[in-house]
Amino acid sequence: MLKLRLSRGGTKKRPFYKVVVADSRFARDGRFIEKVGFFNPLLPKEKKERIGLEAERIKYWLGQGAQPTTRVARILGENELMPMPANGNNPQKAIPKKDRKKEVTEETKNEESPKAEAKKEEAPKAEAKKEEAPKAEAPKAEAKKEEAPKAEAKKEEKK
Repeated sequence: MLKLRLSRGGTKKRPFYKVVVADSRFARDGRFIEKVGFFNPLLPKEKKERIGLEAERIKYWLGQGAQPTTRVARILGENELMPMPANGNNPQKAIPKKDRKKEVTEETKNEESPKAEAKKEEAPKAEAKKEEAPKAEAPKAEAKKEEAPKAEAKKEEKK
């Protein structure tokens, strides 16, 4: 399958892209069929030198069935060589990263599964048992407290 895509060039942290027609099975920066333009993301958007395209060749390859990648489709749409693609829907992008995790945890708390409901039903029963248990254990605890001073007194006597 033919793709219109960007092939990265330039140096480290100074990207420069060629717009190429390539087989989708080839590496990003590898073999390509034809170079049909360039894209320099470091230049301001207003400058003409930022993007250079061979309109006739691009139209020819689109006619041959070449599919542009998302980024190339936007570049071509901005230069009116094809209709502008629809914006993707990524609502998470609008939320700051630190707040995204908070929302996810709140959503999981709000979602109640059948297991969670069953646990909620069991919880009051368990609490009732816990309340009853301390009452029953109270006399034993007091007895142990009384025995503790006696044991200490015996130890002191032995010394």
